[in-house]
Amino acid sequence: MLNSIITSQITLDTFLICTAVSLLLGIGLAFVVTYREKSSQSLALTLTILPAAVQIVIMLVNGNIGAGVAVAGAFGLVRFRSQPGTAREIAVIFLAMTIGLATGMGYVVLAVLTFVLLGGMLMLLTLLRFGQKPEAERTLRITIPENLDYEGLFDDILDHYTRQYELVRVKTANMGTMFELEYRITLPDAGVPKAFLDELRCRNGNLTLQCSRNTASEMVL
Repeated sequence: MLNSIITSQITLDTFLICTAVSLLLGIGLAFVVTYREKSSQSLALTLTILPAAVQIVIMLVNGNIGAGVAVAGAFGLVRFRSQPGTAREIAVIFLAMTIGLATGMGYVVLAVLTFVLLGGMLMLLTLLRFGQKPEAERTLRITIPENLDYEGLFDDILDHYTRQYELVRVKTANMGTMFELEYRITLPDAGVPKAFLDELRCRNGNLTLQCSRNTASEMVL
C-alpha cells in the first residue's frame, strides 16, 4: 500500500497520477494555511504549485547524481530570492516540499497520509490557539527625551493599570536625542484604557506612544 507506483521507468500514467495528487494536496495545503489565519494570495498560490514543482524536479533527477547536485544548488539560490516569512509559513512550505518529494518518488499514498496527519494537526492546533499569547498581553513602546531618567519613570502608572510589566529593551532614537522604552505588559482585560495612555502621555511629554499586541511569537526566519 505504501510502495512506490514508479517501478523501473516513469510512464505517462504515473506522471499524471503523481502530478494530480501533488496539485490536489497543494490546494489542500493552501486551505489549511488560510484556516482562521490571515494569509496572502501569493503564499496560497505558492503552496498550490510547489508540491508539483518539487515532484517534477525529483522525477527529472531520478538517480542522476550530477543533476541532483545542480538542483540542490538551484534550491539554495531560491532561498536568497525569498522574502522573510513567519515560522508557520516556512513550516507549511517545508511540508509542501516534503509532499512533492514523496509524490516525485512515487509514494502517492504516503504523501496523502502525510498531508492528512500533519495538515490535520496544524488545523487542530490553530483551532485550539495553541501557543498563542493571551489578548491581554501587549507591547508598549514609549519615547522620552534624553534628559529624563527612565529608571522607574513609569512604574507607578504601570503598577496601577497592569497586572505585570517588564522593561525588555531600551534604545536611542532621533540621532540620540531620545530614548525608546519597550515594555512587555499584561493588562487586566483585552482593552487598553484611555486613561492609561493619557497618563503616559503626560509623563513622557506627549511624545510618541505605541501599545500593540505582543507578536514575539511570530518568529521571522
